[in-house]
Formats: sequence, structure tokens, C-alpha cells
Amino acid sequence: MKVTVTARHCQIDDTLRDRATELIERISKLARRPQRAEIVFDNDHKRQIVEFQLYMPRGNVHVASAEAADFRTALNRVAEKLRNQLDKLPSNPASRRNAVGEK
Repeated sequence: MKVTVTARHCQIDDTLRDRATELIERISKLARRPQRAEIVFDNDHKRQIVEFQLYMPRGNVHVASAEAADFRTALNRVAEKLRNQLDKLPSNPASRRNAVGEK
């Protein structure tokens, strides 16, 4: 899976970049066939914002964003938000159709 890290209006160090990449790769294992991921760090008027975008097959995109006083805290919050989104997904689409009653 290709991971792109972008820093807008700020500089991030390599340890933070590596940590973000590690988190998105670990979280993407919960998803079914992830294609690519984008991580955006943004410093907007003293707000530290981190956004994860996980691109899935058939054009589905999961987006999570969080802000905090520092990037590391925002990174932990956004990882938890994306993990919660992926936990709510059905593991097999066919089982979801059968549960709803569609055939």
C-alpha cells in the first residue's frame, strides 16, 4: 500500500512521519484491500490538525480528522477515529446482504 505524508504550513520531523506511517499501516490491516493512504499534517492558526484518508476499492474513502495542542496527540486521536470507522464495517459484504435479506 502506498502511503503519502503531507505537511501544510509546518515542518514535521522524521520520527513523527515514521510514527504516522506505522499507525496507518497497522490500522489498514483492519480494512479489506486498502489501496493507498494519505496523511496530512496542518498547522492552522496554532491548531495542530492531522487527517487520515484511506482509499478502498470501488471509490470508497474513509476520512478521519483530529486536532490538538500538538501533532502527537492529534495523531493518536485520528488513529482511534479511523480504527472505530473500520471496526464498524462488515468483514464480508456477502454476509451483510444475507443479514439484510437481499439476495
